[in-house]
Amino acid sequence: MASKQSSSFFVRFFRFVKRLLLWLFVLQLVYIIALKWVNPPVTITQLVSLLQGDGLKRDYVDVNDMSAAAKLSVMAAEDQLFPDHNGFDWKSIEKAMDYNKRKPNRVRGASTISQQTAKNVFLWQGRSWFRKGLELYFTQMIEWIWGKERILEVYLNVIEMGRGVYGIEAAARTYFKKPARLLNKNEAAQIAACLPNPKKYTVKPLSRYVSARSGWVLRQMNNLEGDADVQRLIYPAQKSFKSK
Repeated sequence: MASKQSSSFFVRFFRFVKRLLLWLFVLQLVYIIALKWVNPPVTITQLVSLLQGDGLKRDYVDVNDMSAAAKLSVMAAEDQLFPDHNGFDWKSIEKAMDYNKRKPNRVRGASTISQQTAKNVFLWQGRSWFRKGLELYFTQMIEWIWGKERILEVYLNVIEMGRGVYGIEAAARTYFKKPARLLNKNEAAQIAACLPNPKKYTVKPLSRYVSARSGWVLRQMNNLEGDADVQRLIYPAQKSFKSK
């Protein structure tokens, strides 16, 4: 009798878990689809920033309210193959893994803009294998559902660009007292240069690292700006780069 009751309990529990997982899958899928048009209400990283006392400056703007230089600068700094890959830069990932094996105390990342967007919108900061597995899933989903232009737009709205400063609009107004649509190449390069560690590498006051790296970012921008696939992302309705 006890054995039958125990068996019945596990059957009911299994059915409950199965239904719960199904509903969670449906809800997260609906959320991903909704975010193709709706901006994320808040991210875990932003909440942590607020709770830790760093504050929360953000102001989501449409992709057409971001200068071409802003869009080009983050691709030049963070992911030059962004228009062409399927969400992952496997060669860079392999190089980073090899480097991290040789120098475990100086971990190097190789996340694409798509991966960073997935992590910042849906997940939390950290290096656990569980979080990385979820990141792979969400990266692939936004590549399929959102497309490159929307991924770049969301990335530029949610990424941390200074202590408590999130998104290109907040960064532009905080550092240069202007909207993101008016950022020129030099200003955009300085903002993009801080992205490896925006809490440590400051734009204002201009840190030595950002000052040096922004020059490299500018050179990469000049190399990339003529690429047809890059042009389609930075100027969806235009054909030439006209930023100062």
